[in-house]
Amino acid sequence: MRIAVTGSIATDHLMVFPGRFADQLVPDQLAHLSLSFLVDDLEVRRGGVAANIAFGLGSLGLTPQLVGSVGDDFAEYELWLKRHGVDTGAVHVSATRQTARFMCLTDQDGNQIAAFYAGAMAEAADTGLGGMLSGPARPDLVLVCPNEPAAMLRFTQECRDHGVPFAADPSQQLARLNGEEVRRLVDGAAWLFTNEYEKALVLERLGCTEDDVLDMVGAWVTTLGAAGVRIDRRGEEPLTVPAVPGVRALDPTGAGDAFRAGFLTALSRGLSERTAARLGCVVAGAALESVGSQAYEADTARLTEVFAAAYGQEAAREVEPSWGARS
Repeated sequence: MRIAVTGSIATDHLMVFPGRFADQLVPDQLAHLSLSFLVDDLEVRRGGVAANIAFGLGSLGLTPQLVGSVGDDFAEYELWLKRHGVDTGAVHVSATRQTARFMCLTDQDGNQIAAFYAGAMAEAADTGLGGMLSGPARPDLVLVCPNEPAAMLRFTQECRDHGVPFAADPSQQLARLNGEEVRRLVDGAAWLFTNEYEKALVLERLGCTEDDVLDMVGAWVTTLGAAGVRIDRRGEEPLTVPAVPGVRALDPTGAGDAFRAGFLTALSRGLSERTAARLGCVVAGAALESVGSQAYEADTARLTEVFAAAYGQEAAREVEPSWGARS
């Protein structure tokens, strides 16, 4: 299965302030705020939802095609992704903007001051998928992840126009979308991915029932955090898969992206939805035990061992033959 992953590509700049923000605020001077914080630590991490998922797919043996907009500062990041099996040929490089950045300062109480610079992501809607979708090597599935909202809507419509299956993963961009835009994004999707809160937002935005949404999509995959994942289809009993037990969570960032990578890898290998959900949970667990969205290693022996411990040896024997040559 050829998978194209569209969406955000960014770097995260994470800083830690050893004091408390509250101690630096003078109540009667807040209208003239001017502060500078000397930080003890800076971590620069590779991120962006589409890049995270593509990294996971590539690490698991697929050759996903990444589609997004970046600046000319993307060169080092691009080499990293290519080393992990990602095809970056469809990534647009802006002539004027830099790659998106998330900048976050955290104090000792866990309070945060953050800023997100969209940068080149603002140009995502300018480059459509038409050529990719009509060519001989067109993808079997397009995953539409958080991006410039106009780009998300354009990509889903192009998939419909060209008869290419797509998966909708609106995630944090649900806050920016109105009901009609959400409908345009999810209607006709082969897969709809959300977490529990995003699921409630979809229903609220659309003003309809879960069954109404299931009439629009092939299947709705809802990640449930420590409770695992649930897959719903219209007229069928829900499929619920528990999470991997005993995971020592160090960093939740990117765990949902890792789940999607594991899930879609299993489907691309022709495995069942239950096995796909289980593999998604295993890969998400590996991401949780690492600091950074792309810090985990897809060691197949280790993943199979964790799979067997969580879901049984017989289940592990089903997934083990799927580890193979890059595809």
